[in-house]
Formats: sequence, C-alpha cells, structure tokens
Amino acid sequence: MANEISVEVVAAKILEIRGKRVMLDKDLAQLYGVDTRNLNKAVKRNIERFPEDFMYQLTQEEVTNLMFQNGTSSWGGTRKLPYVFTEQGVAMLSSVLHSKRAIQVNIMIMRAFTKLREILLTHKDLAIKLKALERKYANHDEKIKAIFEAINQLLESPQEKPKPRIGFHS
Repeated sequence: MANEISVEVVAAKILEIRGKRVMLDKDLAQLYGVDTRNLNKAVKRNIERFPEDFMYQLTQEEVTNLMFQNGTSSWGGTRKLPYVFTEQGVAMLSSVLHSKRAIQVNIMIMRAFTKLREILLTHKDLAIKLKALERKYANHDEKIKAIFEAINQLLESPQEKPKPRIGFHS
C-alpha cells in the first residue's frame, strides 16, 4: 500500500511553519495508516526522542492560519492542537513505529524532503544567476542607443565645408 504513495503526494503535505519544513501529525498518521491519536501516543511514550527541533505543537493562531490558507472551515473535529514533525522528527518516527508500512512510508517521506530541498536549491541558484544577468545587462540599452546614435552620425552626409581659397590677394 505504501508503494502507492508518490514522492509528489508526500511533498505536497510538507508545509513551512516557523521557518521550518514540517508535516502535520494527521497527514503522517494518514500516510502510516494509523489514527492520529495512536501516532501521538507512540511519540509521547518515546518523548525523549523528539526534542523541539524534531517536533512541536502548533499554536491556535498557526492552526487558524493553516485553515485559512487551505480554505477549510474546520480541522476535522480535532480538539487538541496538532503536532508537526520536522524532517529529523519524521526520521525518528521510524524508530517508534515498527510496521513494514512505516518503514516504506518513511523512505518516501525522506525522498520527498530531499526532492524538495533539491528543488529549492535549484530555484535559489536560478534566482542568483538571473540577478547577476540583470546587473550585467542593466545599462546595455543605454550603451546600445549610444552606439546607434554614433553610427547614424557617421552615416549622415557630411556638411560641405567651404573650400579654402588659394590665391594671392593684392
């Protein structure tokens, strides 16, 4: 069943909250094929494996922002604020959840985080190169205009200058 999960599907569930890429506990539970409550229980039984840079609970304001961004009017009847897991937290989940599906899902999630990182680096590299090109060619229009003006001046027929007289004056 985990084979049906694509890297793209997983990558779409990766959010950025507090400047970190994370996944919601409910999305992870769905991918692992367990209840969110059971996933969180397993985590709490092994809480020493999940420091704050691996997992943290969202605030009500963050949940409201997520609902607004996703256009959902409710959070599926959730009474508790959801937890989110960073890439390291997701990797740690594999030591807490012991099913074959959990192993396969973790592999897909790690691939999704890696692919997302590669995409972001590619976009960053392209943005840097674009800025360099903009700086390099910023004043080329003015220089090209000046070149054309100079060429046009050269092509204009020279105005006839009076010929100097050669002669003797008496």
